[in-house]
Parts: sequence; C-alpha cells; structure tokens
Amino acid sequence: MLIAFGGLPGTGKTTVAQALARQLGAVYLRIDTLEQALATSTTDETEIGPAGYLVGYAVAADNLRLGLTVIADSVNSLDVTRNAWRSVAQKAGVRIFEIELICSDPSVHRQRVEGRRADIAGLKLPTWSNVLERQYDAWESEHLVIDTSIVSIEQAVETIIRRLSAIPT
Repeated sequence: MLIAFGGLPGTGKTTVAQALARQLGAVYLRIDTLEQALATSTTDETEIGPAGYLVGYAVAADNLRLGLTVIADSVNSLDVTRNAWRSVAQKAGVRIFEIELICSDPSVHRQRVEGRRADIAGLKLPTWSNVLERQYDAWESEHLVIDTSIVSIEQAVETIIRRLSAIPT
C-alpha cells in the first residue's frame, strides 16, 4: 500500500508520518530529504523544480513492487502531485491511502512554523508568510483529514491505523 501524506508546512506531517512508519515497519520517503540532497549535489543555484517528487515516485514504485508499504511525506499541495502518487500506486498494482493534515488554529500553526528547526542539513524552512502564500489546491479525492491542533501525534497515528484496518484487502 502507498500511504501519501499532504498538508501545509507545520501541520505535523513528518512527525506523524515517521511515527506511523515506525509502527507499521514501512518504507519512509520524505520529499524534503530528496530535494535537499539534490540541491546539495549541484554547485550552482539551479532550481530543482519537480525533481525531488520525481525521484520520490520512482523510489516508491520500486519499493511497492517489492511488496512493501511506502509512506510518502510531502506537502503534496497540488493536484498534479496527488495524481502522480495515485498513478504510482495504480502502476504498482497497490492501493493508495491519502491523508491530509491540517492545523485549524492559525495561532498554533504559526507558532509551529516559526518555532521549527531544520532536521535536514542545509534545509531552509519556509516562513509563516511562505506558508500563507503557498498554492494549495483543494483536495478532490477521498482522503482522511486529521486536524493536528486538536489531536496528539499518538491519536493521529491511532486514527490512521484504525482506518487502515477497516480497508478491505
């Protein structure tokens, strides 16, 4: 199965996705890590564009074809990226489970964004202004929405696992 996370920066995607990956023993793919590795590999200021996502899709497909569960952690803010994750799952012959994390309390969300420290060497985190200005397409497909301003990490993971166990195999 492919479990694709999405949500604005500071909503808790990485924290929840990593906790879920540990619990499930799943392959964990973080687009920020891939993008930063690609940026570090160039000697100039070349914009990497969609390269991180494209690498992520390929690595996810390899692992899905091996029969492994893959958790994809990315902002996933555009229809094009969501459709691409769905295509990866479809081509690998597996189901996709989509999860959108939100933080409905703007003051909590802002505090999270402004209080974060990069855990990837060289990664420049977005500012609150960047988060507010980011294009974020409405999510049209069926997906689970979790509001991290009202649930803990543990509760979020429990909710996801409960929903996963209800999916027929």
